[in-house]
Amino acid sequence: MNLPNKLVVFDIDGTLTDSVSLYHKVVGECLNLMGIKNVDMDFSSYKYHTDSYGLKWNYENNFSQAYNKDLLNEFEGLLYNELIKHPPVSEIEGAKNCVIDLLDANCAVAFATGSLLRPAKLKLDQCEIWYEESLIATSSISFDRETFVLQAIENAKEYFKVREFDEIVSVGDGVWDLETAKNLGLTFIGIGIPHREKLKEKGCSVHFDDLTRLASYLI
Repeated sequence: MNLPNKLVVFDIDGTLTDSVSLYHKVVGECLNLMGIKNVDMDFSSYKYHTDSYGLKWNYENNFSQAYNKDLLNEFEGLLYNELIKHPPVSEIEGAKNCVIDLLDANCAVAFATGSLLRPAKLKLDQCEIWYEESLIATSSISFDRETFVLQAIENAKEYFKVREFDEIVSVGDGVWDLETAKNLGLTFIGIGIPHREKLKEKGCSVHFDDLTRLASYLI
């Protein structure tokens, strides 16, 4: 088989899994469990739309002391334990088949998420979406998306044994995903209804309401 020359990097929440509302609720609950009582639930206003930054922002505002990265392990475990108490999340329509169709067409895939690893894997598992753990880059390595998107790309190069991809496509549901793709010079495709108009206002030229047609568009 020829090596893949195209890489598709997926966001997870709101892009592959219909999990944004539930996950925001769980994040708030877990920050409360860590003793943070005044949680800023306006997640879209954060400087970085990631779990690690949400923990830092709320921890420092609540305790008036510096965030310690060691807190991430506790936060990740709480997120997983709380999330699993809720009914399983559903896929964004077409997500499971989209990933498989891309792989079958010899496209490489990777995942870059503002979530942390254990809850990210749980959501993908609940939707039966294919992944390899090594292909998931999360906000555990950085607050900003650019860093973990670049890590996802490097992970994909290693996994698929490709020195460089001819084309890298970023697929996401948020304006933050679009801005990250622009900053990195990646092709961007928007997914989902909640941020559709804002994405288009910000220059998103290709958008699908779900994932039923994405693979055929890219192949």
